Order: sequence, then C-alpha cells, then structure tokens
Amino acid sequence: MKSIEGIVLRHSARGMTKLTGELPTGYCSRAAQEILSWPLGTVALLTGFDVGGAPETDGPTGTFVMAQALRRLGFAPVVVSEPALCAYFEAQGFATHIVSPDDSVFSMEALLDALAPVGIVSIERCGRNFHGLYCNMRGKDISDATSPIDELVVQAARRGIPTVGVGDGGNEIGMGNVAHAIARRLALEPCVVTVDNLVVATVSNWGAYGIVAAMAQQAERALLPAFDRISSFYRFIVENGSVDGTTGRRQLTVDGFSMDTERAVVEALQRA
Repeated sequence: MKSIEGIVLRHSARGMTKLTGELPTGYCSRAAQEILSWPLGTVALLTGFDVGGAPETDGPTGTFVMAQALRRLGFAPVVVSEPALCAYFEAQGFATHIVSPDDSVFSMEALLDALAPVGIVSIERCGRNFHGLYCNMRGKDISDATSPIDELVVQAARRGIPTVGVGDGGNEIGMGNVAHAIARRLALEPCVVTVDNLVVATVSNWGAYGIVAAMAQQAERALLPAFDRISSFYRFIVENGSVDGTTGRRQLTVDGFSMDTERAVVEALQRA
C-alpha cells in the first residue's frame, strides 16, 4: 500500500520531494493526529492565493474537503479569506470571515480574539517572506492583493493555539519551518511564517486531502469525499472566477494538472 505522503507527492516538479528529509516521517498522519486531538470548537481555515486579480483553483478545494471533514467530526470550521473566496464557501453553507489587504496587523489580533479558535489550518495561503512581502512563485510582489492573514498564525504561536500549514512551493504559510532548506535547495525567497505541523505536497489541495485521509484512518470515519463531489466544487469555483495558478487560465485544472490526475490521486488516497 502506498503511503499517503507518497501519493500527495506524485508528479512533483517543484522540489517538494527535496524537503521531505526536513520533515518528520508520516507528516500527514501527524497533522491528522494533531487536529483530532483538538477539543471541539472553532477551527479557522485560511486559504486564497491571488493570480492576476483572481483566486487560484489550488487551495479552495482542499479547504472545502477539510471543512466538510471537520464539520462531520463536530468542529465549527470558519473560512478566513478575501470576499471572492468567502463567497464560494458561503454558497456551500460554511461560516466565513472576510478580510482585506487594507486590514492591519492589529485587526488580525482582534479577529483572533473574536474567533477564539481551537486550532488553525492554512491551505495554500501566501505568507510573508524575510522582507515582509507576499510574493508569488515568479517572485512578483502581490502584497497589494494579499490580506495579512498570516498574522493570525504568528499570533497563534504566541498564544499557544496549534497550527497546521499545507504548501507546495515554498511561499506559503508554514514553509518557514523549512525556510533554510528552501533557500538553499530551491533558490526561492521562502515564507518565514512557521506552523506546528507542516505538510508539503505536489498540489496543496492534495496535501489537504492527505490529511483528511489520515484523519479518516485514525477516526475510522468516512471523511474523504468521492471524486465526483470534489470535481463538482472545482467546476463551481471555475464558473465563479477561479483560475489555474500555473497557467492563469480559467479552466478546470489545478497547477496544470487535469481532472484525470486529480481523480487518480483522490482514488489512491481512498484506497490507502
């Protein structure tokens, strides 16, 4: 049987396999165990990555799968993101909190007070680099279009609120855990924001699915939805403005991968 980590790292071309030696063995299962240890309460889910003024297809779908799983387990997931992303989740019946690039660090502190989460999960969310900038994989500064949501994670560490981060490139929240390795091996200006449990994958959505698959194993519950449900959410977000983060096109792909590849990953995780 293939490991969950081996499945979510299939087709890796952006160096994520070079980082696995920096992470504990079975990191998806460790993240799942961490989440399942939290007392039932609010879980803040952070996602949304700007691509030329539109949200990308990677991130929201993994967050949707995670939110469904958390709700089935008795948690109260709240998605924190910009208006377009929040609209996706409101349409699916999930609670949201809208943030803006104009929001300040102080407003993030107040938001953390209001949410009082038992934990935070970030899935494909840009985090600040050493220079305090939010940059995409091409090194372009997208700070004007990115809300300072990563401050929630920074503040959570100071308050003892547990955090999980999922990324696939090096500039996402949580990649601060392996920032030195990213700078050395991938020649990329990494995010410096750290988390308690980091999950890396070829596609961040797949990393989120991997955590949910591990949660299903440990809780002995059916938590990972069928591919058809996942693909229908992809269609929904593309119809409402999402684009592929690699091509920048409004199409039913994620980081350049087709829905056939997506199906193969989801079904492999279900078998695992």
